Amino acid sequence: MEGHAAAGGHRELLNVIDVEATCWAGQPPPGSVSEIIEIGLAVVDVTARERVARHRILVRPDRSAVSSFCTELTGITAREAGSGVGFAEACRVLAREHDAGARPWASWVDYDRRQFVRQCRATGVAVPFGHAPERSHTNAKAVFTEAYGLPRRPGMAQALEIAGLPLQGRHHRGVDDAWNVAALVLDLMERGAWPQERSD
Repeated sequence: MEGHAAAGGHRELLNVIDVEATCWAGQPPPGSVSEIIEIGLAVVDVTARERVARHRILVRPDRSAVSSFCTELTGITAREAGSGVGFAEACRVLAREHDAGARPWASWVDYDRRQFVRQCRATGVAVPFGHAPERSHTNAKAVFTEAYGLPRRPGMAQALEIAGLPLQGRHHRGVDDAWNVAALVLDLMERGAWPQERSD
């Protein structure tokens, strides 16, 4: 993992998360299910209005393999994913090192939340975002679409263009996508459009 944090007093922090999962050009092979292979996390200091840390957790898949299609999309190879931690340990890292159970969190779409809930349920692992992850989660794409008055929800790269922000790093690399989504969250905060509390 990589990261740094800004010094200072009391800070209100938000975790921005983007996951990459095993995927295929068509249907998954028999017996395979889509599993998280990378958790990208960017920490936003809501008080200071800045991104203060970025982290990457590689996760070893148990019930699927990284396809060539997946590698082309994400840049993650089967060998790289195989060197990651187990899913249960990745969830423990989120809870222990990134206070996932207490901090509000956001992702570009609702997929990331649903994938965590689905995979935790299938593996018997406690969801790292507390007992009601939907209550602490914000779908940044929905907020962005409403704030900019768009007729349809844009992809992350298109949203960056609309906001006049650069795409940093590689699209579909979880740690880079989280960093870019965090920039969009900050843009929404500056516009006064980011919700203070969400329960949906």
